[in-house]
Amino acid sequence: MVAEILLELNSRMLKAVDGLVHELATIRSGRATPGLIENIIVDYYGTLIPVKQLGSISIPEANLITIQPWDHASLRSIEKAILKSDIGLNPTNDGNLIRIPIPPLSEERRIELAKLVSKRVEERRIVLRNMRRDSIAKLRDMQKNKEISEDELQRAIKQVQELSDEFMERVDKIGRAKEQEIEEI
Repeated sequence: MVAEILLELNSRMLKAVDGLVHELATIRSGRATPGLIENIIVDYYGTLIPVKQLGSISIPEANLITIQPWDHASLRSIEKAILKSDIGLNPTNDGNLIRIPIPPLSEERRIELAKLVSKRVEERRIVLRNMRRDSIAKLRDMQKNKEISEDELQRAIKQVQELSDEFMERVDKIGRAKEQEIEEI
């Protein structure tokens, strides 16, 4: 029973960390990454579809993203969706391909983005702490119901704390890496 709680906690924390990685990929840094645009929603013949499902996204240069749509009729819709998104990029359309140059970030924008990264990291830390609290509460209930002994409870709480610390360190490391990426010129 304790092993199941630890396994579930590990799985939930792993999902939270993966979610942070995907969330931070959408925050613009000085270099081009497909994550910046792949989840932008495009109105394609009345259906809302992410860009990644309408064409291939490539990075031919460090500061350029290209989108080769499978259906050339979708060029205008993709371009419009990117302009409407709040990422601040200006796509150009040559009739076959959409080119999105990534301009260098201003110092003020870098500071704003670093604060945003810190905020997202702190939100994930809160989520992880809540998961830890819930798991410990389940363990305490098991001990109250005489399903586990006091010693087993203390060992399990220690394991939960170790697991939580490990994931907190992962979150912090991911956040520091993204902040470094933003600060690069």
